[in-house]
Parts: sequence; structure tokens; C-alpha cells
Amino acid sequence: MIKSSYPSYKNINLKNKVVLLRVDLNSPISQGKVELSKRILEHIKTIKQIKQKKAKLVVLAHQGRKGGEDFTNLEAHAKMIGKYTAIKYIPDIVGEKAKEAILNLKAGKAILLENLRFLDEEKYPPKNIKDNKIVMALAPLADVYINDAFSNCHRAHTSMSEFPKVLPSYAGPVLEKELTALAKFDKINHPAVFIFGGAKPEEPMNLINSRKDIDYILCCGLFGQNCLTSQGFDFGAQSEYLKGRGILPNNRLKQMIKKYNMKTPVDFGVKNNNKRLELKLNQFPSEYEIYDIGQDTIDAYVAIIKKAKTIFLKGTPGSFEDKNFRKGTLALLNAIASSKAYSFVGGGHTSDAILEFKIKGFNHICLSGGAMLNYLSKKKLPGLEALKKAPKVNKLKIKVHI
Repeated sequence: MIKSSYPSYKNINLKNKVVLLRVDLNSPISQGKVELSKRILEHIKTIKQIKQKKAKLVVLAHQGRKGGEDFTNLEAHAKMIGKYTAIKYIPDIVGEKAKEAILNLKAGKAILLENLRFLDEEKYPPKNIKDNKIVMALAPLADVYINDAFSNCHRAHTSMSEFPKVLPSYAGPVLEKELTALAKFDKINHPAVFIFGGAKPEEPMNLINSRKDIDYILCCGLFGQNCLTSQGFDFGAQSEYLKGRGILPNNRLKQMIKKYNMKTPVDFGVKNNNKRLELKLNQFPSEYEIYDIGQDTIDAYVAIIKKAKTIFLKGTPGSFEDKNFRKGTLALLNAIASSKAYSFVGGGHTSDAILEFKIKGFNHICLSGGAMLNYLSKKKLPGLEALKKAPKVNKLKIKVHI
């Protein structure tokens, strides 16, 4: 839904301008290596575009969360981007290395600063912007801010909501593409089938409650399991796993399942000695943990997908990274891709599965999870709201001499 209140990068001359470009390079890390995700590939296109406009490009991004195994620097990301377009990694954000690199940037060149979440100010912006060392270090050296990280727009972080308070700010190409696709849900064709996986029950619950135009709700992944435990079902070992993840029985969810006639799995693929074993609901509780939906569930869900005129999917049905447990993910994605319905699939995990399996035929592959669900739930996103209020000139601009 592109509104005039979201000014576009297309409408400005970026030649010789210092551009702060916020992208989302956050990607899975497997065996210590950053995976080449669809997010990275899409933002590489943006980086190329801005460089071609002869801007002096400063790329801002994050990876992981503090304390997590995927919380790393961005050196590997820069090397990965460098295979497609030249970019220099700067292991600094607000210090002299970063400032010097920005001041010495040439037109058409790009640098990638360090993981923004290395600094607490990124996640927790001070109330007084003058106390925000990220903004105060970078904004005076810049001419323009471009937000291309729709997937992070639901977070009121410094790099999303604070730069637009002091810099002329614009929507980037990836962000615009996401909003255009989401506009299709203003008025949808029926039957509309919404499929939810993922591990955060509140997000799909909020979306389901906010819309009155969903005909079928298919639940899978950890969300589908949570639907069953919320109705009192005991999986055994998997119930303990869910508790360990903080995914607890939810009375609100229980009421919603009945109210909206939400479909839940009738069988599952479990791991037994590293092999797939399928169990029906009456064969639980079990000592085995769940990694996928079962064949009966696949058949039932595919039959509903074939009726659809609009299909929305967020999250994968199972652990597709394991070849023994990708059957559910492959089956649903192939059914959606071959459908004549308008298809919108989203979530970083989902887009990674599509990339790995090389499945084509979707109308739109969204790079976002939480931001997408919040937007469709008609919630205001801090990153988008900030763009509406951005000044026309840099409020902190200083004269610099090299």
C-alpha cells in the first residue's frame, strides 16, 4: 500500500550524496557460516541500484541478538555481498574508523558498518536524540536516509525510527515492493486460505482476530502444535520441548480455534533414531519429538489449498533443513506455487526454504515475518510511521573538511 506519506527513493538525486541505507542482512548461520539468504540477495540489488546513482553509500544492518549463537560481526556478510558488488567492511559504527571511512567515500562506492546491535543504543534509543551516539555520530555526516528493511519496521530501533527524525528519509526498493504486495490484501478474492507455522503464537492470533475475510485457517509447525496443547492434548516429549521454548497452552488460542474453525494437524512426522516415523494423534503421548506434519495432514491441507483464490502462508510446516522432514514443507509450497490463486508467502525461514528448493510460481515472497503480520493486522509500524514525519533537510548537518 504505497501512500504519498512514504516518500520514495526514486524521486531524489543521490549523486555525490552520503546515503545511510538500512537493510536487513540478518540470516541463518549454519556450522559457523552465514547462509546466502533471499534477504541478502534482494538487498544486494538495492546496494547496486544506489551505487549506480553515484551515491556515497553507508550500509547499516544487524545480525542476530545479543547472547544468541547467531550474534556475529558483519565481516562474512560483506564478503558475501562483495561477490556481487564491491563493498568494504568497516569494523566500527560510531568511532573514528567509521567516521573516516564515511568522509573518504567516493561517489559510487559503498561501505558496510559493523553489526548495529553491538551497541545498546540500537535496540534501546535514548529518549533525547542528542544522547543517541549512533545518530549523533552518523547523521551529521549524511545527506539522506533510506529505509529498505521492511522486515524490521515493527521495531522502534535507532536505525529504524530515529534517523528519520533528523534526516530527509525515503522508502527503498525492497520496502516499496513489500508494501505493494501487501496492498493486495485490502480486498481479497475468496476462498481465502491462511496458513500459519512459526513459533510465536501471538502474531498469527492477532492477525486472525483483526480480519473478517479469512475462509480457511490451516495451522502447522510449532503454532499448530500449540493449538493442540492449548486444547489439552499431550504430545509427551514434544510437549516438554514446547514448554522449554516458552510455548505454553493458551486459553485465548483455545477459544479462537473453535470460533474460527481453525484446522489443526491430525498426524506428525517424528524422529526415531534419525529416521522419519509418522504417528497419528491417538498414538501420542510419545517419547519422540516432532519435526514435521504427517501425510494425512498434508493431503487435507493440499485439498483446501486447491480450492483457494487467495493464499497466505507464514512459516514452514516442519524442519525442512533435514531431508527426512521436508515432506510437509515441500508439499504445501508446491501446492501453493502450482495454484492459480494469488499467493503471498512470508517469513525469513519460508523464503530460505523456497530458495533452497528452487520453487517458482509464487506471486510474492515476503522477506518479513513479524512486520508483515503486524501490517496485515492493521498495526502501526514505527519504521513506516517515522518516514511520514521526516524533515526535508538534515537537522544535524555539519561542514566537514578532509
